[in-house]
Amino acid sequence: MKSKTICIIDDDPICVYGTKILLNHNNYFGSNILVYEDGYEALVNLTALVISGKTLPDVILLDLNMPVMNGWEFLDEFVKLPLEIKPQIFIVSSHFELSQINKGNSYGIVSDYISKPLLGADLADLFQKVMTYAVAD
Repeated sequence: MKSKTICIIDDDPICVYGTKILLNHNNYFGSNILVYEDGYEALVNLTALVISGKTLPDVILLDLNMPVMNGWEFLDEFVKLPLEIKPQIFIVSSHFELSQINKGNSYGIVSDYISKPLLGADLADLFQKVMTYAVAD
């Protein structure tokens, strides 16, 4: 079983490029990748999908530090959407503090945390978590 769509919300073009390369050269995820440079752009576009009745991405890779609307602000608004099926959100950052992990866990929609830069082994672990979550539902 492959995840069909993955969404990257990150303003760092080098990280986005590297992540897309990893996603396109593996056997885990499908090839449909949505990319947004900030939380606001992502929120507007993902909200439009919800309103139109279209499917949201299966997985969202969310950076925390972005201009316009950061990852926390995105989560504050995203959790308000009326979602029947919630995507798995993985926070991607160059470092994590315990306070950030606790804050992320408080949203109930954050599946895990991944350190930047994303590596092939991280992608395999992420896929395993996604499939474990899908089987549990």
